[in-house]
Amino acid sequence: MKITIFTPTYNRAYNLKNVYDSICNQTYKNFEWVVVDDGSVDNTKQVIESFKQEEKIHINYHYQENRGKHFAINKGVALAEGELFLILDSDDELPDFALQLIADKYKGFEGKENIGGVAGRRMFKEGDIVGSNNFTELVSNSLDIRYKHHVSGDLVEIFKTDVLKEFPFPEIENEKFCPEALLWNRIAQKYKLLFFNKGIYITQYLPDGLTSKIVKIRMTSPIASMLTYSELESYSVPVFQKIRANINFWRFSFNSNYSFSKKLKMVYKLFSLIGMPLGFIMYLKDKKNHL
Repeated sequence: MKITIFTPTYNRAYNLKNVYDSICNQTYKNFEWVVVDDGSVDNTKQVIESFKQEEKIHINYHYQENRGKHFAINKGVALAEGELFLILDSDDELPDFALQLIADKYKGFEGKENIGGVAGRRMFKEGDIVGSNNFTELVSNSLDIRYKHHVSGDLVEIFKTDVLKEFPFPEIENEKFCPEALLWNRIAQKYKLLFFNKGIYITQYLPDGLTSKIVKIRMTSPIASMLTYSELESYSVPVFQKIRANINFWRFSFNSNYSFSKKLKMVYKLFSLIGMPLGFIMYLKDKKNHL
């Protein structure tokens, strides 16, 4: 079974050697590395070309104008030849056993139509799991794992490539960010994953990464954020989470040019009695802190 390791990158030439080395060191060898360069103006292309000349692994490099990570993921899925699709960000690494463990876990569920892939855990360089450590292995979806099983921390979802082709990221004009949760939650309505509590992904959270400036990014891509929160509010999640989603919907909606009536149609009116004023207060705070 072939696995596609996909890396979206933007001006990260300085860190790609670490990513590349971790991929080359994998004990499982049936994989490809697909890199989508999202408009880098540094020497990313030259760095990737130097890796290709070593002929250690198969690399498929594609350059596109800067459009955002979700556009890059859609392109990566279109280019992928693997059965499974693993997103490896350009500031992170894989331990050498990661792909083998993924393949082993997936083997028992291969061919099951309701299983959309597998998911492991992020860990720090020292080996500590990011988030809670309250399960061993379970079959669930990307919503229930959070709200029914109360697992916290960033997870590493490895979806079937065909599932990601079925559920592409929405490509909204003039928006360069779309929360991955929007797509993962949509997938959760149809597919489950095998979640296992083993670290398979070394994360760094660099200062120039998306996580460090997420509020400002959401403010400049409000429609995708609004979709994420309005859809979350409609799913089978606890009422507190629905209200919280409503507040965040209104928080970022004030950055959009949608009419008030259009916004109101996207969320529950009852929750909006609480969510709109609280969201407006958060919007004003965001403007003060991030613009």
